[in-house]
Amino acid sequence: MSTPVPDVRMSPLSAVGLVASREITTRVKSKAFRVATVVMLLLIVVGILLVKLIAGGGGADAKVGFTAATAGFSAPLQAAGKTLDENIETTQVADETAGRAKLADGSLDALLTGDGKSVHVQVKKDLDGKLANVLQVLSQQVAVTQQITALGGDPARFEAAVAAAKFVEDPPLEQPYDYNGQQLVLGIVAGILIYLSLMINGQTVAQGVVEEKTSRVVELLLSTIKPWQLMTGKVLGIGVVGLIQMLVIGVGGVAAGLATGVLTISVSAAVGTVVWLVVWYLLGFFMYSIVFAALGALVSRQEDVGGATMPALMLVIAGYVIGISVLPSDPGNTFVEVLSVIPVFSPTLMPMRLAMGGVPVWEAVVSVGLVVLMIPGLIWLAARIYRNAVMRTGAKVKLRDALRAA
Repeated sequence: MSTPVPDVRMSPLSAVGLVASREITTRVKSKAFRVATVVMLLLIVVGILLVKLIAGGGGADAKVGFTAATAGFSAPLQAAGKTLDENIETTQVADETAGRAKLADGSLDALLTGDGKSVHVQVKKDLDGKLANVLQVLSQQVAVTQQITALGGDPARFEAAVAAAKFVEDPPLEQPYDYNGQQLVLGIVAGILIYLSLMINGQTVAQGVVEEKTSRVVELLLSTIKPWQLMTGKVLGIGVVGLIQMLVIGVGGVAAGLATGVLTISVSAAVGTVVWLVVWYLLGFFMYSIVFAALGALVSRQEDVGGATMPALMLVIAGYVIGISVLPSDPGNTFVEVLSVIPVFSPTLMPMRLAMGGVPVWEAVVSVGLVVLMIPGLIWLAARIYRNAVMRTGAKVKLRDALRAA
């Protein structure tokens, strides 16, 4: 891809705008951009529909049959299931023979057999582990009831007393945040989108720099515009293309989630997630793409781009991996909280935490502020590397050589 040569009489802003507009026009019209955007959006929509189907099929976790002799175990079994978060559906069968027939055809997961004095269960092949835990609790309750009866007590009064017993919780020192399961999922999705965008679009910037460098187009361009104008225009153009893609995917995904009823959070919360996604995409992209452009200028072959940009990529990958590994099970992890404020990790970690909720306002402000303050310094440093390396072809330019004054 080549970039038009701006007129020498153009102002710096016009030159940057021309380079950026060329990047936007070329990439938005490309088949690769359209296919990638549609595929990513379809994957999110399909994922939402699968979640709805799975959630929609939420019936009993296990179906257990009982005979007339074991009818007394039905209610205690369901109660024991609730304590272990297991939904048990019970149904009476005519006799054990009929129950075994239902086991054979899959109508039942288990059958309570015996004389009702102790818990006996029969299954078709394997006993589910969760159901086994529920049956163990039931067995213990039956044993306790029998012992109370043997000692002359009233099992009903004993069970009522146990059921009524509750512990008293004093007010916590700090009010915990009630994380919503859907917000946790949104946070993970936000992190994945940011990660993919930084990886794809950041690499695109570096590859574009090398493409113009190897084709000698850059020599012609730099005869009429300054290096920082070319670098800035390329970064802005690819950034806008990535933003368009991010908006299409983010808005489309949230709209599909709300329309299908998979997302039951408020519209304002969903919109807030998309807004923060866009903010952190812009911050993260401009911070990292500036670095990618500078690192791309150090090499002259496309196959060397990966090695040159690896140090920056490792920071992006590290933040993403830490986020998806720790936050789903521990949203309030202190280590992640600290990392999410550090600029090199903020673009991947902070949007995940913001989507999950519970982030203090000052943390969000500080993380944004630090990235904003860091970007001008990166622009100066990257422009210096780019200016001193982009005209040098052949072997890879050493970073310390590129940092020296031209």
